[in-house]
Amino acid sequence: MKTENIMKYIAIGSVIIVIGLFGYVVNAANMVSYLSEDPKVCINCHTMTSHYATWQHSSHRESATCVQCHLPQDSFSNKMIAKSLDGAKDFMVMAFGTYSNNIRITDGMAERIQANCISCHKELVSQMVENSKSYQKNGDGSQVDRNCWECHRKTPHGSTRSLSVTPYNLGVKEKL
Repeated sequence: MKTENIMKYIAIGSVIIVIGLFGYVVNAANMVSYLSEDPKVCINCHTMTSHYATWQHSSHRESATCVQCHLPQDSFSNKMIAKSLDGAKDFMVMAFGTYSNNIRITDGMAERIQANCISCHKELVSQMVENSKSYQKNGDGSQVDRNCWECHRKTPHGSTRSLSVTPYNLGVKEKL
């Protein structure tokens, strides 16, 4: 056989192996489920089980999913971009084991959640937002920025989110 024929077969074989490995990883990681808005997708990652369990017992269970609170709702493209970026970050954190058991909200996520709280509850909070612009000022005259969860700390995940609060949820997986 000629060298170029051997190289051709090696190249084709390599491509087939890479495609096969990619398909295996997609299947093993249940990646297609991440396109869903079902909250059960969030517990594919074991660090989220207590968040899911406390949300299940909240008033928001019937009216808001994880995606509706944690992703932008202004456009489909913004939602998919945020979902992709968050997913890539979560994948890296889980793949390299650099996550903390005490998950903290990022500044970007806090802005999204705040916007979604106000959007869903706009009829209730419209006057509060207007009043805060007029009356809540720092000593230097700048606007005081407060998040909804400063007062509503227990919404929707309860006052404490840890494995000690939801001890029987570790390892619990619900079918999609």
